[in-house]
Amino acid sequence: MTQEQFMQKDTVLVLDEQDNVIGSASKKDSHVFHDEHPRGILHRAFSVFLFNEKDELLLQQRASSKITFPYVWTNTCCSHPLHGLEPGEVDGPKDVADGSVMGVKHAAVRKLWHELGIPAEQLPVEKFKFLTRLHYWAADTVTHGKGSPWGEHEIDYVLFIKVPQDSLTINPRPDEVEAVQWVSKKQLLHLLSVASDETTITEGNKNSLWSPWFRLIAYRWLLPDGTGWWDNVDDVLHTDKFNDYENVHKFDPPKEHMGGGGNAGEWLGQLQ
Repeated sequence: MTQEQFMQKDTVLVLDEQDNVIGSASKKDSHVFHDEHPRGILHRAFSVFLFNEKDELLLQQRASSKITFPYVWTNTCCSHPLHGLEPGEVDGPKDVADGSVMGVKHAAVRKLWHELGIPAEQLPVEKFKFLTRLHYWAADTVTHGKGSPWGEHEIDYVLFIKVPQDSLTINPRPDEVEAVQWVSKKQLLHLLSVASDETTITEGNKNSLWSPWFRLIAYRWLLPDGTGWWDNVDDVLHTDKFNDYENVHKFDPPKEHMGGGGNAGEWLGQLQ
C-alpha cells in the first residue's frame, strides 16, 4: 500500500484540547492545513524512544517518500493509534490517569513492526513506559514551502522501552524509513549541533534535518545534564519519579514551521 493509500485508509483519533476522543478523521484530512483548519485537525499520536543495553537510542530517518516531514531524523518511531483495530488502540481518561495506556502501546508495537520490521514478540507491550503528553503543531514548510498544505497537530504520548540490541530484528521498510542509527547521548548532541537550519530541503542538507517534535522532547526532557531522561533511563523505566500523567504540555513550533496553508501563527505559546 502506498503512502497516499495509507493516508486515505487510516482513521485517527480526533481530540479536544483536553485529550478526550471526540471523533475520527482520515489521516489525510487530519494533516491538511487550510483556511478552515489552519493547523489541521488535532489528533492523538505517540513517540517511541527505544534504548539498548548500552543506553544508546535508536533513531530513524523518515523515508523520502513520506508525505509529511520526509528525510527528517527523529526518535525510533512516531505514529498514530487508530480506530477500529484489534487489539484496540483507544485509551480513555482512566487509562491515562493510571499510566497504562494499553491502546497507545499496542499501536506502538504495530508500527514498530510496520516501519522497522521488529516482530511484536521482541517488544513485550508490558515493557513500554508511558511518561507524559505534549500538544504541538507544525507546518511542514521545509518540504512544501511557506504555504504548505501539510503538517502535524497532535497530542503526543511519549513511550520509553529498553531491550538488548542482540535480541532485536531490525528490517526497515524502505517506503517508511530511509536509515536507522544507534547513538549515544554525546553523539546525538553533536548531531543536533551541526543540524541544518535551512528552511527548504536540498541535496546538501537532507541528512541533517530533525523533526520539530523530536527537538522539543530532546531539549526539554531527554538531554538536560543530570536531570534529563537519558541520564536516568533506568529510573525513568522502573520508578514513578519522571511520570507526568496530569499535564498536557503545550508549545508552538519553531518559527520556520509556522504558516502553512492556513497561515497559522502563534497560538499555544511557550512550552508549559
